[in-house]
Amino acid sequence: MRQTKRRHLRIGTVGIVVSAVCTIWAWNTGNVDGAAQDRHRKEKTESAIEETKTKGFDGVDFSYDVFGVPPEQDAQKAAEEAMAKDVADKPRVLARQKKLLAERYELDCKTAAGVTMTKGKHQPIGPAVTLKQGLTWDKLGQMEADEIRAEKLFPGGFRRLPHVKHEVGGQVFPQIQIKQFPRLERFDVDFDLPDCFLPEFPPPIFLTTHPELGDVSQGEALHAENFDRLFRGLVTPVQLDGLRLLVTQFPEEEFNATHDRKTVKPSLGVSCLDCHVNFHTTAQFHLNPDTRPQRDRLRLDTVSLRGLFNQQIHGSKRSIRSVEDFTEFEQRTAYFNGDQIRAIKKGAHVIDRLLVPHMAQMQNMIDFPPAPKLTVFGTLDRKKATPQEIKGEELFFGKARCVGCHQPPAYTDHQMHDLHLERFGAEADGPIKSFVLRGIKDSPPYFHDGRLPTLEDTVEFFNLVLELKLNREEKAALTAFMRAL
Repeated sequence: MRQTKRRHLRIGTVGIVVSAVCTIWAWNTGNVDGAAQDRHRKEKTESAIEETKTKGFDGVDFSYDVFGVPPEQDAQKAAEEAMAKDVADKPRVLARQKKLLAERYELDCKTAAGVTMTKGKHQPIGPAVTLKQGLTWDKLGQMEADEIRAEKLFPGGFRRLPHVKHEVGGQVFPQIQIKQFPRLERFDVDFDLPDCFLPEFPPPIFLTTHPELGDVSQGEALHAENFDRLFRGLVTPVQLDGLRLLVTQFPEEEFNATHDRKTVKPSLGVSCLDCHVNFHTTAQFHLNPDTRPQRDRLRLDTVSLRGLFNQQIHGSKRSIRSVEDFTEFEQRTAYFNGDQIRAIKKGAHVIDRLLVPHMAQMQNMIDFPPAPKLTVFGTLDRKKATPQEIKGEELFFGKARCVGCHQPPAYTDHQMHDLHLERFGAEADGPIKSFVLRGIKDSPPYFHDGRLPTLEDTVEFFNLVLELKLNREEKAALTAFMRAL
C-alpha cells in the first residue's frame, strides 16, 4: 500500500515537473514568437512611416523642398548629404577666400603705441590695401579716373569684398565670439579677417542716462542669462523688457531647428545682440537682403547701434525711417533674406508691434564712447587737441570735404550717397548710407562691407574716389582727427 502510494507520488511529481517544463517551454516559445512579432510590427510601422513621409504630391511640396531636391526624396537624407558636402568643401572655400585676401591686403597687423580703442585694444594701422608693383599711393592719388580704369589700377582692396561663401551667404561670426558662444559656429564657413582688424570683444556699453558710470557692461557680453543681472535698476521696466527681446534667440536662415540649417545641432536661432554685440559690433557679416540675383548681393558688415537716437535713417541700402520699423523688418529681411516662404518654414517670429517700441527704446539708450577732446558741439577743443589733430579737423571741414556727408555731432548727414565706383572700372555699389563717424576708432573694418581694414585705408579710398589730391601729411592729419572723434 505504501509502495503504491510512493509510486503514485513519484509519478505525480514527474508529471508536475514535466508539466512545468512544458509550460516554461511554451512560455519561452511564446515570448520568442512575441518578440519576433513586435520586431516585425515595429519594422512594418517604421517602413510605413518612411514611405508616407516621402510621398509628397505632384508639383512642388514646400514642406519637403529642401536643397532643391525632388519632393519624393527624403529631406533628412538630403540634409545629411548637403552637410557632408559642405564640410568636405570647407577647406577649399576658405583657401579661396584666403587667396583673395592675400592678393588684396597686407594682413600682418601693424599697431602704434598709444593708438588704442576705448578699452585699450590696439587699433590696426594701415594702409593694409596693396597696390600693383611699382605704384605708390601718392602716384595713384594724382591719376584721373579714366586713366585708372583704362590701366586697371584700381586697388583690389577697394573693390567689393565678397562673402566667404557668396553663393550661399548667411551670417558669419568671428572666432573670438564663437569661443564664448559655440552655438554661433557654422559647419560650412569660418570668419575670414584676422582678429587684429576687429573691434574689441566684448565692447563697452555706455548709457545716455548714466554717463557718469562709463562702461556698464562689467566686461561681459550681453545674453539671455545675464541681461537682467546687469541692467535691472539701470533702465526702466519697459526698456528692460526691450532688452529681454534683444537677447532672445529667434530662428534665422542658417541658425534654426530645421534639417536645412548650417549648424551641427538644432539651434534656437540668433538674437539681435548676437550681431550687435553689446549694442556695437564685432564685424559679423552677412549679405544685404534686398538685391537679386544672389551674385549681386552686397556683403554687409554689422554696424554699431551707438548713438542710434541721433540717426534718421537705418540700413546700409534700405533707408528705413524709424528704429521701430528697422527692428521689425530685420525679422523679414536679414534673418531670412527677404524670403517669407523660407521664414514660414523655418519658424519666423513675428514680434507684436506693441513690443517693438520696447526694443527701440532700449536701443535708443546707447551712447557713444567718451571723446574727451571734443566740445559739446562735437568739434575739437583746441586746448586739448594736438597740432596734427587740429590740422586734420581743418581738412575734414575744408579741402577733404568730409563734412559734406559727415556732419557733427554724430558725423553723419542722414542721407545716402552714390560714389559711382564704376568710373574706376569697379562694380557699382549704388547709394549707401553715410555712416556715423563718432567713435569710429572702435569700429574696424570700415565701409559697408568691411573692405577697408583701417582708417588709413579709408582715407586713401576717399582721397582717390573723391579726387581730393591730399598729400601724405594731410592724410595722416585727417586720420588723427578721426581717431579723436
